[in-house]
Amino acid sequence: MNIGIKLKKILLEYLVLVFIVLLVIVTVIVEPKFMTGPNLSNIMRQFGPLSFVALGMTFVIIGGYIDLSVTGIISLVTVITVSLIDPIGQIPALIVGLVIGAGAGLINGLLLIAGGANTQAKALFITYGMSSLYGALALMYTGGATAHMSWLETSQTVFTAIGSGNVGFLSVSFIVFLACLFVLYVFLNNTHEGRAIHVLGGNKVAGELSGVPVKRSLVLIYMLCGFMSAVGAVVLFSRTTMAMPACGKGYEVNAILAVVVGGTSLKGGNGSVLRTVLGVLLVTLMANCLDLLRVSTYYQTVFKGLILVLAIWLDNRNKQQGGE
Repeated sequence: MNIGIKLKKILLEYLVLVFIVLLVIVTVIVEPKFMTGPNLSNIMRQFGPLSFVALGMTFVIIGGYIDLSVTGIISLVTVITVSLIDPIGQIPALIVGLVIGAGAGLINGLLLIAGGANTQAKALFITYGMSSLYGALALMYTGGATAHMSWLETSQTVFTAIGSGNVGFLSVSFIVFLACLFVLYVFLNNTHEGRAIHVLGGNKVAGELSGVPVKRSLVLIYMLCGFMSAVGAVVLFSRTTMAMPACGKGYEVNAILAVVVGGTSLKGGNGSVLRTVLGVLLVTLMANCLDLLRVSTYYQTVFKGLILVLAIWLDNRNKQQGGE
């Protein structure tokens, strides 16, 4: 009996890995093109931008909040960064883009504090409004036009390296991802600020009473999410070589899906950036596999919704069984 319970817990703990393995096996059997070089390269391109956004979203959800503004932040960072390459150079433009992302996150956090948004539901509506604002700014900034990096006169060697460069057998963007993953993992699990984020999502009142800087942690998680969204934006336009004022559309849904499927609780207080990586991998593989199998985009949306509902149901069930 005890062995059965243990096996059940292990299965639930690594359910996302089981889904990934089954998905790959079924797709390889039905569509052999899945394991070809061009398709695997395509998977890596899809994995890149989303992975950065999802890592940032992990901190927000662990903190007990949500961030729908990443769509607008990605769009705004993209169009401004590309437009500044000619006037100020690629490195300064890159820095400005990252600062804009972190600044947008800072604004989000301060607005939540000023508005007394102490629940996930309130944060959802406020960040949705901010996403619309950032997206509108991107549209006004460009007049709705798409900019192509090939039109620029200044060298874009840095962005070319990010988009298609390699160091040995690893792409530059993947090395950047590994560096971000390492830093964020250490920060979340081995620093006082990281532990404060868990407290923020677990029990804000208890955190305040025990001296945890709850408001500072709130601002920090949104700044991290904004910064990582900016990094994702840089990787995105470096690979597509285009800056579109609506290029961030859909990233907020996929990022939340990846984080929740990876095992981070929507209720906050518990989560892992490593498990988020598995969630991103599952979401990316699922989209790629369904495309190869020629499944309609409408049905793909249904599958995403079902997986998200299943992940939330499992999370709630685990909470109830754990007596939380």
